[in-house]
Amino acid sequence: MNPRAPLIDADGEVRELSAADMRKFKPATEVLPLELQKTLGVSPRGPQKAPTKVAVTVRYSPDVLAAFKATGAGWQTRMDAALKDWLKTHSPA
Repeated sequence: MNPRAPLIDADGEVRELSAADMRKFKPATEVLPLELQKTLGVSPRGPQKAPTKVAVTVRYSPDVLAAFKATGAGWQTRMDAALKDWLKTHSPA
């Protein structure tokens, strides 16, 4: 096989990538311009600065969930903040 076989044939169909193709791949951080890396979020990140949150499954009343979701993107963060605020004056017990 030609080591530089085109990825797209005359009909515009993309061929299946081979293991040899995959071995030639380079990390995005090596080939993309820094600005594009930032836009795509592929830049290597350092250690997480904030404590890691824990994913859980929990059930809420439909009206409570609807009220937070109605506030748009970031509703889970706002719900977390509301619960933290509640904990300042209440005991979860």
